[in-house]
Amino acid sequence: MPVPVHDILGIGFGPANLALAIALEEKQPGLDARFLEARPSPDWQPAMLLDGSDIQNHPSRDLVTLRNPRSRYSFLNYLHENGRLLRHLNLPIEFPLRKEYAGYIRWAAGHFGHVVDCGQRAASVAVVEHGGETLYEVVTETDRHYLGRTLVVAPGRTPYIPGPYDTLHSSRVFHLTRYLPQVAALTSDGDPEAVAVIGGSQSAVELALDLSRRFSKTRVMVYTRSHSLRLKDTSPFSEEGYFPEFTEYYHSASPASRRMLDAYMQPTNYSSADGDVLKELYLAIYEQELDGDQRLFVRGNHQATAIGADEKGVTIDFRELHTGEQIRDTVDFAVLATGFRNMGPGVHEELCPPLLAPFAPRLSTEPDGRLDVSSEYRLLPAAPADPMPPLFLNGLCESSHGIGDAGSFSLLSLRAGNLTDSLAAAVAHRTGSVAGVVRQDGGGAPAAPAALSL
Repeated sequence: MPVPVHDILGIGFGPANLALAIALEEKQPGLDARFLEARPSPDWQPAMLLDGSDIQNHPSRDLVTLRNPRSRYSFLNYLHENGRLLRHLNLPIEFPLRKEYAGYIRWAAGHFGHVVDCGQRAASVAVVEHGGETLYEVVTETDRHYLGRTLVVAPGRTPYIPGPYDTLHSSRVFHLTRYLPQVAALTSDGDPEAVAVIGGSQSAVELALDLSRRFSKTRVMVYTRSHSLRLKDTSPFSEEGYFPEFTEYYHSASPASRRMLDAYMQPTNYSSADGDVLKELYLAIYEQELDGDQRLFVRGNHQATAIGADEKGVTIDFRELHTGEQIRDTVDFAVLATGFRNMGPGVHEELCPPLLAPFAPRLSTEPDGRLDVSSEYRLLPAAPADPMPPLFLNGLCESSHGIGDAGSFSLLSLRAGNLTDSLAAAVAHRTGSVAGVVRQDGGGAPAAPAALSL
């Protein structure tokens, strides 16, 4: 059977490419897109749907509202269609529960089953000649072949596993992206005696609280290299880093200026936590001290130097960064709340998503060695005459576009709109035809698709 040629191939169907699918339907219904999702279903952060945890951003910074407030795919319409709008508005919380937002993502994704193939993990990407066109060919682990005139890569960022944890291959040391299923597997025979959480982020605090609730008699240790746990910068002035104007400002800045901006913006998203969970953790520790039964601990200024594991537990050696004191802790398991790799040439970074590594020599780079990403999220070829078809990144461009591209929902819908415009122009250029009808009113039923000369 002939392999169809799609206008757009998308790798990944998390929130980034889901928002793109919505924007394509609403703005460019004439384009033919196909998305590949590695998981059996496009669930959002299924391993971190902790009881009581919230999403940390305004719910209207969703898949669509900033771009098209009249869209049927908004979070508010999700609540309305599921009969929970008034009850939700009556909740005594600032941000929605993560479980509810995950339900919203599943609901929205359910409208796009006709454009996504789940259970199809991309194994390789190549440029091929087919029918007189230069196309992308994506081959999945199940040996299915897909062809596309353009490619949008949105696999999510790679978990960052720092040393010495990266030298150990044990089911008892795992990244937070595997938290719920791994904890269930490791505690099926009984509660642990002690566990460690590594990191100083919002997730680290949430994990410590979750573990202390699940296992009331378990010793829970939080180890962080910083002095202690830090309050997130939630100043409305700092939060303007999540405005599109800041994205434009950041993209036009020099590499050195970007790193200065990164240092300022980091506490708005990294190595810090919201006040509510910090207060809850501190109060829990204090009350345990009053009872003479402390089981929750935070150890700042501690750097792991060695690690080992067997079938019973994990042993971690730490050095106190300022006194030099050496300690050893033995726990049943350790959860790494250590974040994700950014794109770049640094030791803790990766130059590009692993799937695109074969293309790296063909791609243009900036003076500091980072890939040259256009303002439209397109990776630029090093040689202008390179026949490589248009290649875009979605949700991976914090190093070129700033904190608003840091994997959050903040600018998701606006980025999807920009990508849709760029993809439509790229497809029109390649096919020599009008790619679709650009919607100007932002809502209502999709316009009739324009004819394509494919």
